[in-house]
Amino acid sequence: MSAVAVTPAGCAGEDNGGDGDALVTVDDLAVHFPITSGIVLRHTVGAVRAVDGVSLTVKRGETLGLVGESGCGKSTTGRAILQLIRPTRGRVLYEGTDLAHLRGRALRRQRRRMQMIFQDPYASLNSRMTVGDIVGEPLLVHRLRDRAGRHERVRELLQTVGINPNTQNRYPHEFSGGQRQRIGIARALAVEPNFIVCDEPISALDVSIRAQIINLLQALQREFGLTYLFIAHDLSVVRHISDRVAVMYLGRVVELAANAGLYGEPLHPYTQALLSAVPIPDPEAEERRRAVVLQGDVPSPADPPPGCHFHTRCPAMRKGLCDREDPALREARPGHSVACHLVTESDYPRIRAGEDDLAEVAG
Repeated sequence: MSAVAVTPAGCAGEDNGGDGDALVTVDDLAVHFPITSGIVLRHTVGAVRAVDGVSLTVKRGETLGLVGESGCGKSTTGRAILQLIRPTRGRVLYEGTDLAHLRGRALRRQRRRMQMIFQDPYASLNSRMTVGDIVGEPLLVHRLRDRAGRHERVRELLQTVGINPNTQNRYPHEFSGGQRQRIGIARALAVEPNFIVCDEPISALDVSIRAQIINLLQALQREFGLTYLFIAHDLSVVRHISDRVAVMYLGRVVELAANAGLYGEPLHPYTQALLSAVPIPDPEAEERRRAVVLQGDVPSPADPPPGCHFHTRCPAMRKGLCDREDPALREARPGHSVACHLVTESDYPRIRAGEDDLAEVAG
């Protein structure tokens, strides 16, 4: 078996369909947190490679899903794109402007166009501020409206996300988890952004509330023409909301494809293992399937293995290749990129539980 020669995609390591519709382009993004030692004379002895060379493009008006196991670097990637965490290296281009080189007022002007919905609706809202002050604070920071205008805008935003405008003098603890997340969404919309990073916005909510928040996000996207980077570990939710999906493992993107392509024909063994764990709402099909159980633990991002980071758990690992050479994210078929040495059109060793099982998941 031999590795197939494939054509590299653009600078973001994928099929962009041309860069004209790219709103955000991430090129070789890395975030390394130093490991220090010593009490008096502290020195760096290593680094945690939370994000280690991520390249992708978010197209205008789309929802790009970013999935992977806990600790793979999804949230850190989202925060680094918005410059909430400064990247160690790489470029983040927003409509052609490299955010990594902006400071002060220049960065603040760009932040009007990029916002974030945080994972925890309890910790992300200041418990000492009223809801009206929380939602209106971005308007105050960016000096967009006077006091009367801010008050009216807050009422409008709360009504848009399904919160009674007359409750803006209440405090966050007086609202449920779903209502608090709606308040967080209203705050993100306050400055009329184009791009929103949704950092697992439903993972802390009850199951009965999740569908409401997802439907709200989709309705707001249609109404305001928003672009989302939707970070999650729930593959069923990502399949429902995303146009394209990027799969991360140990700080890197290992597969990126359109929604139907990734769920219908996953190429990377890690993606296949993730999809085999998605429950199927059919008892008979669920009983027939055989889940792919990966052996071993996820390596430490402070000491990643050489070669392909996944080779220590991959059942299709080829010695002398996968454990030595680091695969690049390349286009294996139109619109479908994968970082794997062994992906070919015919002889790739499938580890999936069966074609019928994946068809159930995809359909």
